[in-house]
Amino acid sequence: MLSGLMKRLTSGASDNAIAHDDFLAALKAKTHTLVDVREVREFHSGAIPGAINVPLSAFDPARIPAGKPVILYCATGARSGMALRALHQAGREDAVHYRPGVTGWRLQGGRLV
Repeated sequence: MLSGLMKRLTSGASDNAIAHDDFLAALKAKTHTLVDVREVREFHSGAIPGAINVPLSAFDPARIPAGKPVILYCATGARSGMALRALHQAGREDAVHYRPGVTGWRLQGGRLV
């Protein structure tokens, strides 16, 4: 199952967005580094479990841990898309973004911590 998930994450969607079901599978398997690019105050108001915070306003691709593929998210997908482009330009092709963001996560019944 994980090899199929990785294949879908690294090919297919032109905007490198991860589908909700694939996002859930990646979270459950703990195969990816989850990065919240919202501002610190937003992150502290509630984040998807397991996320680290690297705000877009101070985004530096070097701050993203190596060793695992990356899933970026924000509130609605705009900022995570910008961070994704920055990561790709820095040579991190193992990154995707969860376009629905925290808003979509909560609409799907996801909890925040």
